[in-house]
Amino acid sequence: MSGPTYPLRLDASESPDASRWLWIVKFILVIPHLIVLAFLWLAYTVLTVIAFFAILFTARYPRAIFDFNVGVLRWSWRVGYYSFSVNGTDLYPPFTLEEVPGYPTRLEVDYPPKLSRGLVLVKWLLAIPHLIIVAIFAGGTWFAVNATDTDLPVNSGGLIGILVLVSLVVLLFTGKYPQPLYDFVMGMNRWVLRVVAYVGLMTDEYPPFRLDMQGPEPGVTAVSVQPETTAPAAPVPPVPPPPVVATTAPASALTGGKIAMLVTGCVLAMFSFAFLTGGGATLWADRTQRDADGYLTTGERLYSTSGAALTTSPIDFGTPGSAWIVQTLMGDVRVHASSASSEDIFIGIGTTAEVDAYLAGVSKGIIEDSRHSTVEEVPGSAASPPGEQKFWVASAHGQGTQTLDWPVADGQWTIVAMNSDGSKGVHSVVSAGATIPALGWIPFGLLAVGAVMLAVGVLLIVLAVRRVEAPGHPG
Repeated sequence: MSGPTYPLRLDASESPDASRWLWIVKFILVIPHLIVLAFLWLAYTVLTVIAFFAILFTARYPRAIFDFNVGVLRWSWRVGYYSFSVNGTDLYPPFTLEEVPGYPTRLEVDYPPKLSRGLVLVKWLLAIPHLIIVAIFAGGTWFAVNATDTDLPVNSGGLIGILVLVSLVVLLFTGKYPQPLYDFVMGMNRWVLRVVAYVGLMTDEYPPFRLDMQGPEPGVTAVSVQPETTAPAAPVPPVPPPPVVATTAPASALTGGKIAMLVTGCVLAMFSFAFLTGGGATLWADRTQRDADGYLTTGERLYSTSGAALTTSPIDFGTPGSAWIVQTLMGDVRVHASSASSEDIFIGIGTTAEVDAYLAGVSKGIIEDSRHSTVEEVPGSAASPPGEQKFWVASAHGQGTQTLDWPVADGQWTIVAMNSDGSKGVHSVVSAGATIPALGWIPFGLLAVGAVMLAVGVLLIVLAVRRVEAPGHPG
């Protein structure tokens, strides 16, 4: 191992008796770890943002957050080493953030007493050359930033994944893991995790451009591997336990309860932003996007069909008896339609059952995707003039733009645009809107829920990372 010691160091001990076939089912065996790690990396992301501001204002990385985030890296490294980042052991990884004596991996990160306030703003930019290399090595799946897209921090692609797969095939047929590939994969994992620590603001020391493939890193605690199968040992005389001394553990220790509080707080904080963003967006729409008559209206779109009618898919406004709910949520509907040809235009709304009966055997276009004006063509004949039908609950027809207003009612409805004489070839420019009275109060409900979730999440995070020094230890 050459080169100076980096603040993040990892080491591992390859199992000499690796199973030829166990790797085939490891993707199933690690599922419980992946579920837990999904939440841990979500917490890691939130806490790294908190650490960013702490460093920016105090030049210190909060120690409890630092220990937790190092624990997430350590846990991820154990799972990756067991599975498809190395497949270096068949010893199942423990569920803990702490180092485990006897497990064949180590990951250590030196706690920085002070960090640069300015450097924290540009580390992501300075790391771009490394990120390109890491993308080649790991396919990008190690990074905590991907946790927000639910990518789990276990390698599933890139050069590491390819070489591990090659090694597994060799292991299957020879019973031995190729040592040169093992060393190369270990070097790439060291490179990747150093970049993770740097981008995660854990150190100001720029990662070196080297693999460090052979031997343990300088300064790393030696790995003492617990044998996976051991012969019965000779009995050892019992050693008297040391006298019990009452001590007070520092409040910053990451106990199981604090970890649970930390993860719960981070999850609540993350989800609170969805409610706050949704509440802000709906409040903005309610206050700024209504027309002079109070309608929220879509933009105009051209729909065309070679058939005799353009129809929407059935629109379900609830079961009979829920009219007051529908009116509260939707209010009134307004449809504007004009013909893109010289034909008189007809627009109408009717129950789906009556519209289907009227248009049975008639050629028509059914609007499938309003955003892209996609129409499904159904062959058939021309139609009788729509104005002669008596089932329309609201309709309008004539030259130019026609406007249809309808107070929404419960039931299943279909909106239809046709030429007034029922002839084939309908080309209509359509827009629709609704008053949606519920937008008057829904934003405040979303904002209130988001604010409560954020407050509870922040409180849990503060309680989990609050550091109360033991007596005699300066803060």
